Amino acid sequence: MTTLPTTMTGVVLPGNSTVEFRDFPVPKPGHGQVLIQMKASSICGSDIRAIYRAHLGKGPEGYQPGTIAGHEPCGQIVEVGAGCKEFKVGDRVILYHISGCGCCEDCKSGYMISCHNEVRAAYGWQRNGGHAPYLLAEENTCVHLPDNLTYLDGALVACGFGTAWEALTRMRVNGQDRLLVVGLGPVGLAAAMLGRALGAREILAVDTSADRLALGKKLNLIDHAVLSNDEALDKILTVTNGKGCEVSIDCSGAAPARLLALKGTRQWGRCGFVGEGNDVKFDVSPHLIHPQITLYGSWVTSLGHMAELTERLSRLDLHPDVTVTHRFPLEKAAEAYRIADEGQSGKVAIVFA
Repeated sequence: MTTLPTTMTGVVLPGNSTVEFRDFPVPKPGHGQVLIQMKASSICGSDIRAIYRAHLGKGPEGYQPGTIAGHEPCGQIVEVGAGCKEFKVGDRVILYHISGCGCCEDCKSGYMISCHNEVRAAYGWQRNGGHAPYLLAEENTCVHLPDNLTYLDGALVACGFGTAWEALTRMRVNGQDRLLVVGLGPVGLAAAMLGRALGAREILAVDTSADRLALGKKLNLIDHAVLSNDEALDKILTVTNGKGCEVSIDCSGAAPARLLALKGTRQWGRCGFVGEGNDVKFDVSPHLIHPQITLYGSWVTSLGHMAELTERLSRLDLHPDVTVTHRFPLEKAAEAYRIADEGQSGKVAIVFA
């Protein structure tokens, strides 16, 4: 049996756009827990917006100072605690990134993201996350990582790709649809890839970054790249013969982008908001009621839907890791966060040997 180290170095985010490295004890799994050796841990836009730049959230759902960052972890189990029922040493696993109470209606349906119990804790926010060599996790937040998916594929599943999957499947994207993706950051790239897999016939993408649009085209995830400017809506309507797209999704969280997604939606269409933060103002009658649009707000995904997504990715041999443009070792985490904060790249990830 391999002897594990007793201490490790983890990344902490002080909230002033810097990264700190601190020493932590390597934890021991308790009842129903597993110890995971990290293989990949990616950076989410929420980490940048709400932790890295400043600690925006307060109270039990806010980032707890001194917590190891990283809520998109993936790795291999190296120890199991008493009472574990399914997972064993050697298993490759993805983590659903919130541990809930397990008793409320939301937890029982797999939506631990919506648990309101005081024991709810997100990895990388209220309990130690994946930006360290080892992570202590609840067994019931683990999902098997199929052999044909990489650890980096797995790290991108729960949050970024899971968020896109939840919204797209709720909006019933299918082969009759054009899909408009507004905001082609990591979640937007995920929405484009999954929209294509669900059968969307034509995918339009809008972003302020020409580099991100070029990446979407290079990966063959989008058919039409639209630079975000005053002519964006006209270009969307031109491509769609003046009708707009049957389904649209805003992944940016910016007010103008949300409004563009709504205006770019076809009559009787479906529009989803998944980008966090900010607000939006619009004239309700002409943009929502009269065109008979259904508006969806969607927050992350459920444990069951995450497992479903993982199975589909494996079966279709789809690899989220193609959206990763920058990979860094843990000791270069400061550079990784700086790149992610610039908002010009695809996904940024920390990888472990």
